[in-house]
Amino acid sequence: MDHETLQFYRRNAEAYAGWTKAPSARLAGFLALLPKGGAVLELGCGAGNHAAVMLAGGFAVRVTDGSPEMAAVAARRLSYPVEAMLFDELNAQEAYDGVWASACLLHVPRTELADILSRIHRALKPSGLFYASYKIGHDDGRDSIGRYYNYPSPEWLQATYAASGRWTQLSSGTSEIKGFDEAPATMLHVVVRKAAD
Repeated sequence: MDHETLQFYRRNAEAYAGWTKAPSARLAGFLALLPKGGAVLELGCGAGNHAAVMLAGGFAVRVTDGSPEMAAVAARRLSYPVEAMLFDELNAQEAYDGVWASACLLHVPRTELADILSRIHRALKPSGLFYASYKIGHDDGRDSIGRYYNYPSPEWLQATYAASGRWTQLSSGTSEIKGFDEAPATMLHVVVRKAAD
């Protein structure tokens, strides 16, 4: 995780949680592909809106965020444990039926993303499901409030996934959003399955 970006979320946890939008409409489709009551890891939980849906659906959720302050906000909102964990601290092996990473891996430096994706690959059970979303671009950089983004092209991202492990792509699509900094962006949503050996 980029240090400056992490500090932004540590300093602004309450404000960001207050801004956070409704849960992604893509979450229901993701959960429908998982076994009932399956084990899910959420990375970058933010205010906990997605975790709330997963917990209400009966899933066994490990909820995490890189910012201890954001994790505390989410834990309070959810009345459920939320772990402060950086992406590179993920060491689980074949533990999860699904990994949900909404608008968080887009902050991973480009040179580190393949390693983080390989950690996620290792953490998934055979044929486990993985959702992540990114802001599309061509060169990494910072937004107007100092947050780092890897701004991948779909082609670069596909090659980075391929370098991290064997995946079967299930779907990808885009949507238009306005971020916390009020700037418009195109989001790329990617759902893949860990390929069977």
